[in-house]
This record gives sequence, C-alpha cells and structure tokens, in this order.
Amino acid sequence: MRVLFALPGLHRYDRGAETAFIAIATTIAAAGHDVTLIGSGPTRANLSYRFLHARSISRKQFEGFPSLPTWRNDTAYEELTFLPALARQFEPNSYDVTVTCAYPYTNWLLRRPTLSGRRPPHVFVTENGDWPALSDRAEFRFFSCEGLVCTNPVFYERNKTRWNCSLIPNGIDCDRFSPGASQRSQFGLPETGFIVLMVSALAPNKRVQAGIEAISKIQDAHLVVAGDGSLRDAIDDAARRLLPGRYTRLTVPAGDMPQLYRSADVFLHMCEDESFGNVFLEAMASGLPIVAKDTRNTRWIVGDDEFLFEDSATITVADTVMRARHADPTLRAVRVAKVQPFAWTNIGRKYVDFLSEVVAGHSSAAPAAANQRPL
Repeated sequence: MRVLFALPGLHRYDRGAETAFIAIATTIAAAGHDVTLIGSGPTRANLSYRFLHARSISRKQFEGFPSLPTWRNDTAYEELTFLPALARQFEPNSYDVTVTCAYPYTNWLLRRPTLSGRRPPHVFVTENGDWPALSDRAEFRFFSCEGLVCTNPVFYERNKTRWNCSLIPNGIDCDRFSPGASQRSQFGLPETGFIVLMVSALAPNKRVQAGIEAISKIQDAHLVVAGDGSLRDAIDDAARRLLPGRYTRLTVPAGDMPQLYRSADVFLHMCEDESFGNVFLEAMASGLPIVAKDTRNTRWIVGDDEFLFEDSATITVADTVMRARHADPTLRAVRVAKVQPFAWTNIGRKYVDFLSEVVAGHSSAAPAAANQRPL
C-alpha cells in the first residue's frame, strides 16, 4: 500500500498532529508499506519513510492577521502558502490513499480531479477537531473524504452515520516516555520544591493563563509551561504579575520531553475541547498525576483514578492540584500500565487496517463514490 501524509507542519514542528503523523507513518512503514510525507520542514536522517519538502511561510508570520472566511487563523494562512508547493509535489497516481488533518486547502487539493487515472481515496484525521465533517456552513460544506479517523469516541458517535469512520486514538512511544530520575538542572528549574507542568500551545482554547491564575494560589508551587504560540507575550506578562520568581516557560526539543516530564510532580492541562490529548499519555507514561477538566474524552484516556475537575473556577483547580500533589504513589505503576494499549505499534495496526479497507472500497466503487457531500 502506497500512503501519503500531507501537512504543512511536518518536520517543521514537533507537537500535536505533526508528532502523531510522523509516529503513524513510521509505524506503517515499519510494517512494509510505502509511505511518503510532504511537509514544509527539512528532511531528517535515518527515516523509514520518504520525505518531500514543500515550502510554506511559518504561521508565526501571520500572528495578528485578520480572521476571515477560509483564513480563520494563523495556521490557515500558513496552509494556504503551502498549497503551491504541495501541488507541485503531489502526483495522484503515485499513491493508493492520501491522509491529512488540515482543512480546507490541503483537503481540497488532495481531492482534486485528475486528468488521467483515478484520484486516490482520501482519509481525514480529526486531530484538530471534527468541525469540517460536521458543519454545512461556509467553506465547510465543501468537505469530503472516503474515510474519517475519529480520535475520540465523541467524534465517532456523531459522525459514524454520515461518513465511513474508524475510532483510532493517538499513541505514545512507551520506550521513550517512562518514570525516571528528575533532571531539573537540564532545564534550569529549581532543584527542590513542588513543580507543576503544563505542555501546551499558547493559544486561546488551551487556557494556559487560567492555569497560571490557579497555580498562583499555591504559594510554594513553581509552574513550568512548555510551549509557544501567539499568546506568548500575554501569558508571560500574566506570569510575571501572578507568579514572580515561580514561573518558567520553555521551548523543548521533542527528544528532551521525557526528561522534562520526569522533572515535574503534577501535570496540569486546562483545555476543555481537546480532540485527543497526546500530553495525557506522555504524562501518565512518566508516572505523573493528571489534573484536567472532566470531559468524556479526557476520562476515556486517563480513566477514573486521576484528578478531574468539573468546575473550572480558579480555586477549584488549585484545590485539585493540591489533591494530586498528595496522590497515592502506588498509582504511578497503574498509570504506566494504562497507556500500554496506546503504544504506536497498536495504533499503527489500526491505521493499516482502516486505510486498507478504504483503498479496497474505493477500488471496487463506482466513480461517483459514496460519502461525497453534495455541494
């Protein structure tokens, strides 16, 4: 099977969807399939897949640009600049199936009609939400796919009657993320004391500033935020006011993330609409107690033994962090065991099965295939 993953941030960013796509591609390639990635970052050494560079302008250049239809945020602007180079690199006849989580431009290009041969079937992954598959408004009414990967059960339940769906979560490298000795000096963190870790893009829906407000109520807590984004200045300003001398923000290479998790005492995540929190798996695999909003998706990942709050009030979050601080240490082993089903080898097999099903269905279908939303 010849599989193409296309996403502007591939090899440029090491977070979220980009990390997931690279892990999935590596696992599928290891199973003997021909896998290609197209992204805007540089190539890397010792790859098990083929990488094609397609230039784009970094989303950082578009921070502060107006929100307009189809250009709704900085990532949409970045994706638009990715389109010309992607069009030059994309040869439909070279692939049996294409995969992205970017909408609208990448999805549209991968589904464009071909002058000769048949367009390969397209699979859309709900890494950033299932809104393209659900909405019939504006540009979203032009969405279509032959397969929809739902990263959580909520997405699956509300899309399974409309699209050809499979429930496949993201995964984790259990060999890299595991409990171990603290390495605080590596990151310039206090050698002693209580450290709360947030790993998050600095975007409005991640609610990092709300986390700062909550931790400010715990007098001896030091907050570490690993991430970057358009709100970096506002978040740093809030931390200077509320957490003087008790705040560190880092941009950490992917290879150093296991050591950072091991250097914390509690993991805090404030986002209330996460498609799939890879960070939950990384923190649990490292043995950290989880403090997060109690949602169906979060509970599906972390189970019933973590520290989930229903009320997002500052004092409630602070109290929940303090309960996690005194968590039963024997639960570390329970957390590590819970993430084992999410190992990338298991997730990769699910992708191979679903992509193979989509390819087989497309090969036997009439040209006017099902699962095409009417325009």
